[in-house]
Amino acid sequence: MEVELSTIRARSPHPPDEPVTPAATVTEEGKRLDYVETNAVGGSQSTSRAPSAAFPASTPAMKQKERLQFLACCWTLFLAGWNDGTTGPLLPRIQSVYHVGFAVVSLIFVFNCVGFVTGAAANVWLTDRFGFGTVSVFALVFTDDTLGSLAQVAGYALEAPAPPFPVFVLGYAVNGFGLSLQDAGANGFVASLKDNAATKMGILHAIYGAGALSSPLVATQFSQLTHWSFHYLVSLGIALSNTVLLVAVFRFKGQDECLAEIGQAPSHDEESQSNNKYKQIFSLRALHLMAFFILIYVGVEVTLGGWIVTYVIQLRGGGPSSGYISSGFFGGLTLGRVGLLWVNQKVGERRAIFLYGLLAIALELVIWLVPSLIGGGIAVSFVGVLLGPIYPIVMNHAARVLPPWLLTGCIGWIAGFGQAGSAFLPFLTGALASRVGIKSLQPLLVSMMGFMIFLWALVPNSSRRVD
Repeated sequence: MEVELSTIRARSPHPPDEPVTPAATVTEEGKRLDYVETNAVGGSQSTSRAPSAAFPASTPAMKQKERLQFLACCWTLFLAGWNDGTTGPLLPRIQSVYHVGFAVVSLIFVFNCVGFVTGAAANVWLTDRFGFGTVSVFALVFTDDTLGSLAQVAGYALEAPAPPFPVFVLGYAVNGFGLSLQDAGANGFVASLKDNAATKMGILHAIYGAGALSSPLVATQFSQLTHWSFHYLVSLGIALSNTVLLVAVFRFKGQDECLAEIGQAPSHDEESQSNNKYKQIFSLRALHLMAFFILIYVGVEVTLGGWIVTYVIQLRGGGPSSGYISSGFFGGLTLGRVGLLWVNQKVGERRAIFLYGLLAIALELVIWLVPSLIGGGIAVSFVGVLLGPIYPIVMNHAARVLPPWLLTGCIGWIAGFGQAGSAFLPFLTGALASRVGIKSLQPLLVSMMGFMIFLWALVPNSSRRVD
């Protein structure tokens, strides 16, 4: 079978006046393959260059491999969404079973955050040491309370019988560590893709929303049963399938090796040879601004999805089925991440975040000031639609303004540090609710959304050289 390479449209690492090694054609076992040669280290000022590396042009087999890799990343994000969507509908039942108040039950979010931030800090070293594929798989292995390939099985099996509250909460910390590594790997890998990266990032996070949409539907049913904690047995099955898929697709390989399998040359720069990646990463001003922005964004998302059920039950007279409102929020999140892609392209991704943030604030004011159960439920869903595109937009922006050789580590830190918001804001909500009542939820959300818009205005729109 012949594969013709007629035109190559890729961002060249060479200046316009520097010749680029032409495509080479080799024959292997009677088949003609086209190769594109690239230099491992770019830069016009360099006096010496690394040997050229050849990457095969895209073939049907490579495209199939790319689809499988993308599917594996999507399923990982589905599990992350499923995990995040579980807590809200179960929260009132957890309080009832363990006889804890708002502040104590909020420790669930705090311990989940501790694990997530720990994973973010360890991600750079682990990925360099063991490779992208290995870390992605062992993120599952270390997700809960035991080591080994069946760790998540044992973890969810431990949570299923509703153990003592300290053990139950500790599971969230270990879970956060594993999900942090997977979140960084999946986002970094998709952001590194050359073909339709923005669209794929939107789809990736829409799948996250699909997981967060599905989970409350199941969790709401379990919250009304005697064995409410058996919900974690369903999570167990999804975690097992995720482990199998990651092993089958990535086979413990590094990210550059996985990219080479689909005919894509990894992004390199002369500064990528530096061993001190931590120093390079933490010297980036744009990184910290985006990390703080995501901290507030994730905090708003998890606080709204987690506490809205309690808010509706106590202040709007909602019944046991109020958990479906949480599903409506995450359903809107899913819809927004795909349905608003054309808006992002039309008005520009940077301006779109300002637009979505202002509209979301307006709808939160409706939820706060209009005492209607149905109207509030509908408004919550539309808030999800508007908040949905923001996270993938930030990840796309990170891929544009941050150095490509640091991208996975940077995204890992943004996601991990941002996940602190999923503990800070929900815990703050619980602490305020224990003093003044759950009515404090909406004023807190409105103020945080306003601060989120302010932070986005500070995020630079162009890349800077790493010192």
